[in-house]
Amino acid sequence: MANTIVNSKTYTGSELEKIFFRPILGGESAEELGIRILYNMPMPTVLPVVSTREDILLPVDSINHTWDVEHRTMDHREIQMERVKAENAYSASDYFSTIFETLSNKSDVNLTDLSGTDLETAETELFRKAIADSIRMNLWMGDTKNTKPTAYKSFDGILTKLYKAVGNYDCFYCDSNLTESLETKSITEVLDTYINKSSPQLRGLFKEGQVAFFVSPKIYKLYQTYLDEQFGTAIYNDIQNGRKQLMFRGFPIVEVNLQPYIISASIPADFIVFTDRRNIVLAVNTADIPGAEIRMWYNPDEMQNRQRAVFAIGCEILDYNLVGAGMDNDEEPEE
Repeated sequence: MANTIVNSKTYTGSELEKIFFRPILGGESAEELGIRILYNMPMPTVLPVVSTREDILLPVDSINHTWDVEHRTMDHREIQMERVKAENAYSASDYFSTIFETLSNKSDVNLTDLSGTDLETAETELFRKAIADSIRMNLWMGDTKNTKPTAYKSFDGILTKLYKAVGNYDCFYCDSNLTESLETKSITEVLDTYINKSSPQLRGLFKEGQVAFFVSPKIYKLYQTYLDEQFGTAIYNDIQNGRKQLMFRGFPIVEVNLQPYIISASIPADFIVFTDRRNIVLAVNTADIPGAEIRMWYNPDEMQNRQRAVFAIGCEILDYNLVGAGMDNDEEPEE
């Protein structure tokens, strides 16, 4: 069967973890997301909120007050996990060409024998990249109630949760309309407003070095253009060599590129989220989910190479008072 890959492969258990999800959710891949990632935590996954600690110093003659369990109980938030599946289907010729190109870039591969470990590695990498990209998009713009066919709707993402929490975007936009703000202010003035209007809870975490701006590509480009218009040796070097990490007043600026799919979402195309990295949590589970697996096989009836993954995933904002100006009340987000 020329130009066709017909081998089948199924990963479950420890193989599913080691071969597929650990590489996606650890190391450089995890760092690119810039948030807190949990993998195979016990379900239901419940975490304490990220916050400054209360005063534990007491007069030495206090009696039993430090052992008051109710007084010391921390606030927790449960991460809602959704059982999802990821599926891909390629025509046999397209699949063969993609895999062949991947293998041809390696000098030690026998291209006359497309089988064994090399083939398995190439197929795995193809599907792993697709899953990683889908996780990233759903993490930010997932909306279970979006009916558009091109929408990401496996689970509610961070931007959707923020909107549902306050009914508008004032919580994480320094002004009610970011576009109008940028028309009347420079990008540095807008970013400065986020810092100045931060909630007391968020300001208390500044010194820990985990607070960052998460911004859309337009905001990122505006700030980069501003830097390019400055003068000095450092700017010259930046233009020559590029910038590995943009910073504003010591806070990292992380570009969240959701283009072009964000046009099908119910959230604005441009956004700024100013929060502690540990406050945004992505959780993935393959250990406690019945039927969790990765499968890759050839369907001769349709002449397609197919891939499927089944696992559980969810994300959460642990404390809405740690986002921008924070919420004005303690109401829970709408479901």
